[in-house]
Amino acid sequence: MAKQNLKKDDEVVVIAGSEKGKRGKILKTLPSKGRVIVEGLNIVKRHTTANEQAGIEGGIIEKEAPIHASNVMLASKFDAKKK
Repeated sequence: MAKQNLKKDDEVVVIAGSEKGKRGKILKTLPSKGRVIVEGLNIVKRHTTANEQAGIEGGIIEKEAPIHASNVMLASKFDAKKK
């Protein structure tokens, strides 16, 4: 796998996919899979069952899903390309 130049708390712009053109902050990087999780983007719904022992309520939870690192670009590079 190629080296990932993205780090947690970097500001990125999505350059491909259904979220194209949107900005967000990286919450987590997954270098072994070549993916990143971006705050507020690529939201999926997860149906969960209740578990009283673990204190988990059942229902539908919305959370961010990983985006491939090749589909995001650092916001500073994006701004430089626009000029």
